[in-house]
Amino acid sequence: MTSDMILPFYQALTADVTALAAQATVPSTDAVQSIRRKALERFTAMGLPTLKTEAWRYSNIQRYLKEFPYELLNDAAPVAPTVAQQAAIPELDCYRVVLVNGRLQADQSTLPEGKGITIGAMSAYADAPGFVTYFNQQHHLETESLAQLNTALFADGLYIELAANTVLDKPVHVIHVYSCTAHSFIQPRHLWVLNRNAAATIIESSVHPETTAVAFANSVVETIVQENAELWHYCVQQGEDSFREVSTTAAQQFKDSRYHHFSVTLPGTPFTRNNTSVALNGSHTETNLNGLYITNKHQHVDNHTFMDHIMPDCNSNELYKGVLLDDSNGVFTGKILVHQEAQKTNAFQQNNNLLLGSKADINSQPQLEIYADDVKCSHGFTAGQFSEESMFYLRSRGIGEEAAKALMVNAFSHDITDAIHVPALQHFLQEQIAEIMNN
Repeated sequence: MTSDMILPFYQALTADVTALAAQATVPSTDAVQSIRRKALERFTAMGLPTLKTEAWRYSNIQRYLKEFPYELLNDAAPVAPTVAQQAAIPELDCYRVVLVNGRLQADQSTLPEGKGITIGAMSAYADAPGFVTYFNQQHHLETESLAQLNTALFADGLYIELAANTVLDKPVHVIHVYSCTAHSFIQPRHLWVLNRNAAATIIESSVHPETTAVAFANSVVETIVQENAELWHYCVQQGEDSFREVSTTAAQQFKDSRYHHFSVTLPGTPFTRNNTSVALNGSHTETNLNGLYITNKHQHVDNHTFMDHIMPDCNSNELYKGVLLDDSNGVFTGKILVHQEAQKTNAFQQNNNLLLGSKADINSQPQLEIYADDVKCSHGFTAGQFSEESMFYLRSRGIGEEAAKALMVNAFSHDITDAIHVPALQHFLQEQIAEIMNN
């Protein structure tokens, strides 16, 4: 805790609990205010993560937090529609949601309409059944100090609820615009609820207009996938040098549900931390976590996952792949926890990495914690360079070294990109990967 005290914004965070909780845009119900106060108390007790915090031992977030005196930004500065357009995915037929610093921009958004579809600003739906029932109920968030900070200070975000048997006919593209004139610490909060037999595809991407001001986003997404519902959730991270991000996704699944999560981090942002946790609260669920990170320069990307098998007869598959260029470094920590009641669990986890920079580095910690005796669980980790035989094969057929590397990275990442079920997004990412490797 001592090192926290040198951070000016940390002193502001803990100075006045009542004043900070009062910043809420969400209606100040007694329940919400109580949640905020308890969250800030937990954050104050835990403090900011340090290298002595086990889950952060390879990621020095304080290096980035103390480089500037951050302001706590809750406002949405006006931005031109052309800014959000920078995140558009060619040929993607979709609904579009534009958020500026977590606040919905209705005039720039095209929202789905129809019976059973609720989508809008969190501040407008704090009394909605899904919000009342599920907001801040994911217990995994309690162990993350920055998630507690978000709970205490969030001003707004995106609320989605699909009624039973509601299926969205095309993807929802959520574009996060982070715009500030001074170095800012931003706290977006989102809650997405899919009720029984509902289905949706949600694609997240972000854009940060060029500026000398640094935006640090500390976002939290809670997703609820009820009985026999299905959610495809894609997160595409490609920011600027003046952007830092901690992204927390906490999902809950119930009986017979399916959740597919893709995290794709591309070069640009110096510091990215992704916390992804899934609580399998019902039997016969299917969970797929897929991650691809391509890093360059001095970029640092940390993926921290937690697969919590609570009920029996569930399947989970987790595959993360990294391509590390230049002096960049990556971290992967993946934990699978199988409770005693979770018999007949089938859980797979794998982390594979290509180290293509002379000083590129990866720290990987795959973990299994099993208390049931009738399970099939495995995990693994690899790190290496290109196969010399494969390179020789391509070079001997007249393919230049750089082109050969691009082809091999494309083949390496194929397991991830091929699993994307939105053709326009799949094509876009494949083009982005090729462009990165050809530059």
